[in-house]
Amino acid sequence: MRSSYVNQASAKTESDFSIEKYGERTAEKEECEEQLLAEYASLLAFFVVSVAAVTGIALDQKRLPRRFGLLDLALLGIATHKLSRIIAKDRITSILRAPFVCYVGSAGAGEVEEEPRGHGIQRGIGHLISCPYCTAPWCATALAFGLIFAPRVTRFFAGILASVTASDFLQRAYLAAKEKT
Repeated sequence: MRSSYVNQASAKTESDFSIEKYGERTAEKEECEEQLLAEYASLLAFFVVSVAAVTGIALDQKRLPRRFGLLDLALLGIATHKLSRIIAKDRITSILRAPFVCYVGSAGAGEVEEEPRGHGIQRGIGHLISCPYCTAPWCATALAFGLIFAPRVTRFFAGILASVTASDFLQRAYLAAKEKT
């Protein structure tokens, strides 16, 4: 009796790090089967290696700032928000996403709803570029390195993105006020 209990306990504590075990316990099997862990690992590795390489260049050239100023952080945050939405949701940039996503429908205010298509890395990229939350770290990183290597140009374009973001919020506020009257 005791050995049976010990065998069961040891079986429960054994670790299985296989990808197949990732979605074993979810009720959302269809969603889990779409998980592309190897492709995500490739995209993440590309991101990490690229950031490490550019960081190395910035260190070598003594360009890394000790800290960002509050205004630069605010500008980066607002610009990142807008750039990630332009990349992931804007109707006009759908031509860039088309090889990786399928059009689902309009999402209003010049945005579209799309879903990833294909298999493997094509689908992995589709997941990445159709989600503004997923693209935001990539956008923030690009803008931050832009501030390091080309601060005037980056602030100029980030200012444009921040202005468009302010305009978006004002447009929505105007429509909301108009509907109340």
